[in-house]
Amino acid sequence: MTIKDFNFAGKKAIVRVDFNVPLDENGVVTDDTRIRGALPTLKKVLEDGGALIMMSHMGKPKGKVNPKLSLSQIVSKVSERLGVDVKFAEDCGKADEAAAALKPGEALLLENLRFYPEEEGKPVGLEKGTPEYDEAKKAMKQSQKEFAKKLASYADVYVNDAFGTAHRKHASTAVIADYFDENSKMLGFLMEKEVTAIDNVLKNAQHPFTAIIGGSKVSSKLGVIKNLLDKVDNLIIGGGMGFTFIKAQGGHIGESLHEDDLMPEALSVMAAAKEKGVNLSLSKATIAAREFSNDAERKEFDIFNIPDGWEGMDAAPVSLENWKKIILASKTILWNGPVGVFEFDNFAHGTGEIAKYVAQATQENGAYSLVGGGDSVAAVNKFGLADKVSYVSTGGGAMLEAIEGKILPGVAAIKGE
Repeated sequence: MTIKDFNFAGKKAIVRVDFNVPLDENGVVTDDTRIRGALPTLKKVLEDGGALIMMSHMGKPKGKVNPKLSLSQIVSKVSERLGVDVKFAEDCGKADEAAAALKPGEALLLENLRFYPEEEGKPVGLEKGTPEYDEAKKAMKQSQKEFAKKLASYADVYVNDAFGTAHRKHASTAVIADYFDENSKMLGFLMEKEVTAIDNVLKNAQHPFTAIIGGSKVSSKLGVIKNLLDKVDNLIIGGGMGFTFIKAQGGHIGESLHEDDLMPEALSVMAAAKEKGVNLSLSKATIAAREFSNDAERKEFDIFNIPDGWEGMDAAPVSLENWKKIILASKTILWNGPVGVFEFDNFAHGTGEIAKYVAQATQENGAYSLVGGGDSVAAVNKFGLADKVSYVSTGGGAMLEAIEGKILPGVAAIKGE
């Protein structure tokens, strides 16, 4: 069942949204992007004549009530964006009356799901790996089912529109779907767009297909890189993780970030790329600094010859020119992770240039581009290019796991995969 074809008239819909929005010290929402992202789904329920129940997490309260993470703080902002006065249920597990009283066109927001250990299904206050933890986890799984069943009892229909948590098998993201038949559970509009965008690069890519993988550590992206080697024509590896590849080849990288224990894996990736005919492109030169700070002394060095006392911080022009040619010749582009220390303005140039190349390939050459991951998203936003790429993913961890080839529980629970 797709949300577009479903009529919510006379139905109560419980929708898993991602309202994990940033708040200031006074509990005021400082960025409501995630709330706005859910609006098409939420408004569809109300405009059809349905009643709306929203549920979300905020932060990591670890199964305990924390007033600073209460969703009561965002009721006014959600009401403003939705155009209706949103009611609030202070206890997810005791919202029967509030849910039952909802009339068509009305909306209710439940308290932070993660105030309840049953949501994540993890025992609280016990050390992982101990017999006590393992025993408690078994019991918690049953409690998680009961919690999910309680949430399901509030509504006739379940909609999951929280892609950012789709890789978690939580009560509200996956387990709850067991209590609805296949015609009464569906993905929301935002989730559908995310799943389609990932399918476009992993299953339906036009070639040449280029993946740009950046960030600080190889360890966090190794599964992604390995899975992409069977799909891409070009693999650009930039950012801090590139130095592990350079050192593994005998390069001198000064004080640059690297992972010695991952050097055999780096060589293995390079060998696999060669065997599969993938063009693996590393940085040729770096803008290095004497210390890790925005105002540090800067100097350009060949990537294999960074002197002691210097740390690679950004991609140099010769690297960017090489990558520009690859990106502009591509028909499908996946970008995850910066190619420099993006949080420092003086070392954000390389990442900004990558953003421009991806946008140019999309706008001028008709490439399909998917951008995901905090810094990559920040870059296209910073340079005003978010609307110049094909799709900007909202779910960093979920997107990475999908690209790694893992099944996302939140999607599988709806699609029956």
